[in-house]
Amino acid sequence: MPANLTQQYLRAEENYRRATTLEEELACLQVMLKEIPKHKGTDHLQADLKAKVAKLKKELVAEKSSGKKPRSLRIPRQGAGTAILLGGPNTGKSQLVASLTRATPEVAPYPFTTMVPAPAMMPWEDVAVQLIDTPPITADYMDTHLQGLIRAADLALLLVDLESDDGIEQCEEVLDRLAQTKTRLGVTSCLDEEDVGLSYTQTFLVPNKSDTPGADERLELLHELLPLEFPEYVISAKHGAGLERLRDAIYHSLDVVRVYSKLPTAKEADRERPFTLRRGSQLIEMAGMVHKDFLQGLKFARVWGSGVHDGTQVRGDYVLQDQDVVELHV
Repeated sequence: MPANLTQQYLRAEENYRRATTLEEELACLQVMLKEIPKHKGTDHLQADLKAKVAKLKKELVAEKSSGKKPRSLRIPRQGAGTAILLGGPNTGKSQLVASLTRATPEVAPYPFTTMVPAPAMMPWEDVAVQLIDTPPITADYMDTHLQGLIRAADLALLLVDLESDDGIEQCEEVLDRLAQTKTRLGVTSCLDEEDVGLSYTQTFLVPNKSDTPGADERLELLHELLPLEFPEYVISAKHGAGLERLRDAIYHSLDVVRVYSKLPTAKEADRERPFTLRRGSQLIEMAGMVHKDFLQGLKFARVWGSGVHDGTQVRGDYVLQDQDVVELHV
């Protein structure tokens, strides 16, 4: 990716990956085109952005004139972030959701128990992470909504069935099926440098059913036949092995900070529902989450946290730290 990209560009790029409608995609691309540094090193990307904008405008006109429904399933983002579960038939996605959350999806030893994507909330300390259970992906079938959901997710969990001799082949089919699209799995989330329409979503490899007969041998074979660079978390979703390590890794992959609000008239902060923001976010962003009017009306804030003395007065450009307590003054 070209150097010297502005924070506005990077934020629009992230939002573009997560866009679920043509209108959202177009708005993000227009910001990216406006903010991208104009020099020879970005000529190719500028041309790509302009082509995408022109194409989307045509698609919007065609969509409105045809009266077609939006192309993507919308699952509102909740909690500190979103992780989507992917895999072939019987990899244990629904069992993993049931074990990590309070949800009760149907869990059965036959394929396509899950027919539509379904969200649930995974607790982690005083916050929650959204998990999305999905129908299985095979060489012949992939739910039409999955591409948009994968792009919008912060993390993908690619499950592999260690109980079945077909598990490795099923995992390869998932990767091959996604390779036929512009939505791929990667070590980090990003857009391709040469093709802004090609999106990668950060991925963990999650070999499941580690306590079944032959699982160790199949895991070794997986490493030999399908070497992947994704971080690996071997688990038994049914019996709990490795789940707390995976839970922690899911949360930490989001790279967010928790911020607690405090009213000027209150002695203690509200620690029941912290705000979660990307690490490196500024106080003004948190103020906007409290109320949009605070973006313009914020005078200053007092902060209690690890990076300042208690009650330090700061401005909107203060970089938030994990577990800061913030008292806004407008």
